[in-house]
Amino acid sequence: MIPADRESGGDSGTALLELLAVMDRLRSPGGCPWDAAQTHTSLVPYLLEEAHEAAEAIESGARDHMIEELGDVLLQVVFHARIGQDDPDAPFDINDIAALLVAKLRRRHPHVFGTVEAATPDAVAANWELIKAQERAAKSSATDASAPGPAARSGPLDGIPAGMPSLPRAAKVISRLDRAAGGAPSSAVAATIAAGGTGAELLALIARMVREGDDPDAALRAALRDVTNAAG
Repeated sequence: MIPADRESGGDSGTALLELLAVMDRLRSPGGCPWDAAQTHTSLVPYLLEEAHEAAEAIESGARDHMIEELGDVLLQVVFHARIGQDDPDAPFDINDIAALLVAKLRRRHPHVFGTVEAATPDAVAANWELIKAQERAAKSSATDASAPGPAARSGPLDGIPAGMPSLPRAAKVISRLDRAAGGAPSSAVAATIAAGGTGAELLALIARMVREGDDPDAALRAALRDVTNAAG
């Protein structure tokens, strides 16, 4: 249950400061040995697990469950920020994370913080893609300038994590390639589907769902919940 003094949100900001103080205590000398031993790498499995649990809670629609699991995701961010403070070479903290996020949100919402016109969700999405393409190009140029060897490839699939689960990754790849084709079905996806095979059949189904506005990963999770419930 959510404590009574938090039911209405309380003094926003106070609890966040308390969270930072608690995390600092856990990682400081005399705190928790397990927390003090963790690294960015050791926490990766927990970050992935908590993200999946938060998605499940959101889809359940249960308010208290949602708040609890989103809190666990927030813990991961705060934990990584506190570990970052201890980095001897390139330390960072929660303020660095928040400042970068604020700058990104402002940059990606020029229709709110600037003079760009975008009065519909579709217009916002189209502008968002242009901005992200500019960011990818700038990041690629910065990488090319600082690293020897051949130039890094910049394209519509840049930034999609290779370790992302295959189903949501396929949906994102199809969506990105379709947008790069001006909203038409991607020729690369069509060629792969035409080559045949069970993987191509699955890709075709995912492509159809994406183009119809469905979320294949969410649909599969819902079906699995039905199977679990039916199996008792």
